[in-house]
Amino acid sequence: MHTKTIAQLAKGLQAGDYSSVELTQSYLERIKQHQNLNSFISITEEQALTTAKQADQALAQGNAPLLTGVSIAHKDIFCTQGVKTSCGSKMLDNFIAPYNATVVEKFNAAGVVTLGKLNMDEFAMGSSNETSFYGSVLNPWATDTVPGGSSGGSAAAVAAHLAPGATGTDTGGSIRQPAALCGITGLKPTYGRVSRYGMIAYASSLDQGGPMTQTAEDAALMLQIMAGFDPKDSTSVEREVPDYSSDLNNSLAGLKIGLPKEFFDAALNSEMAATIEAAINEYKKMGAEIIEVSMPNLKLAIPAYYVIAPAECSANLSRMDGVHFGHRCTNPADLNDLYIRSRGEGFGTEVKRRILVGTYALSEGYYDAYYIKAQKIRRLISDDFNKALTEVDVIMGPVTPTPAFGLGEKISDPIEMYLADIYTIAINLAGLPAMSIPAGFIDNKPVGLQIIGNYFAEAKLLNVAHQYQQVTDWHQQTPKGFE
Repeated sequence: MHTKTIAQLAKGLQAGDYSSVELTQSYLERIKQHQNLNSFISITEEQALTTAKQADQALAQGNAPLLTGVSIAHKDIFCTQGVKTSCGSKMLDNFIAPYNATVVEKFNAAGVVTLGKLNMDEFAMGSSNETSFYGSVLNPWATDTVPGGSSGGSAAAVAAHLAPGATGTDTGGSIRQPAALCGITGLKPTYGRVSRYGMIAYASSLDQGGPMTQTAEDAALMLQIMAGFDPKDSTSVEREVPDYSSDLNNSLAGLKIGLPKEFFDAALNSEMAATIEAAINEYKKMGAEIIEVSMPNLKLAIPAYYVIAPAECSANLSRMDGVHFGHRCTNPADLNDLYIRSRGEGFGTEVKRRILVGTYALSEGYYDAYYIKAQKIRRLISDDFNKALTEVDVIMGPVTPTPAFGLGEKISDPIEMYLADIYTIAINLAGLPAMSIPAGFIDNKPVGLQIIGNYFAEAKLLNVAHQYQQVTDWHQQTPKGFE
């Protein structure tokens, strides 16, 4: 059962081919069998089986929601009532969430079973899942390489069939980049499309939750549950949620695809470029038109992002002080000592680095020079996308400059690590939706194709991705040893 998609599992459950308890038990066994990947922080076996029994009762009555009884797992950044929610940090190693994030609540209401909480870069800060307090996650395609980050636990779990789907969050590429490196489908919705309530904040103007699955069809089913206005979230957009599955089979004849010349520069691995071009050729066969577009301000995305995101994280993580929230040091000499040692012991190196950068950027005398200027650049980048998307329906390109890199290869060089997100960060600055879909392999390492759309055009992205997956089988490949 573990190789089936969410859509296939839902159909089988509705038909009575197997029970939710049987399905849940099979995934729990696989999770225990493959603990070497380190993709899970917490396994919620007791709660999962209880929910599965309730799902079977609802299914027997014949009026259960579509995904009732299907199993997923949540990135450990979503608060889950009664379960540790750590954000991959020592700072929150002892934090048991007293409430559910809206995303978690929505899946619970839909009868979906939660298998556990997934490993991640500490407070979602990282591109390799090597900054977690709980250790690195391994890429199931090559266990000496990274799965990407920060949603690396989610990507590895779906790729290894430890869960048919997972939630992730994307601040600068943290759904799309690990999805690409692990050969799965990952969707970052438009900013404000999915509630951020109960999703522990890294950078409030950039963070967005989304689904990570085997297929675009599955991503549509998960997004259907996740999306929607939430009065508890001030950044949530009050806009009707369409049926994301209804347009999946629309023809792509006449589709206009924009290729930014800035994406295909010297930074892109030549084999990666050839793989992406081969994927785009498939779209030509389906009747799409290819148009070159230019977005001259994309080169400013990384410096702008690494001012804005750290500035926001320095504010958001100020509450993690050993008094309000988080790890508290033992026997502090005074209040100042409590703050200094609690934060010094609780945060890892990368989180400290970003807090310091952000605090500096927001400090008196530097706020205008750095933070305000970065926000102006953000507007220029957004304008570039808006202009391009008046000429084309979607924009395509690579997700990453190279396939998965080795464990430890970039962890000591922050700048080199930041460049792993060179093709994803600009989309977060603009607030646009984008997704990564499997598009091939280089030396048995997956490659992802990035598809970017206009605001709230998730249905179009899913249609474009689904049609590609009807004529290719990259998304059906399974890492050796996880069949």
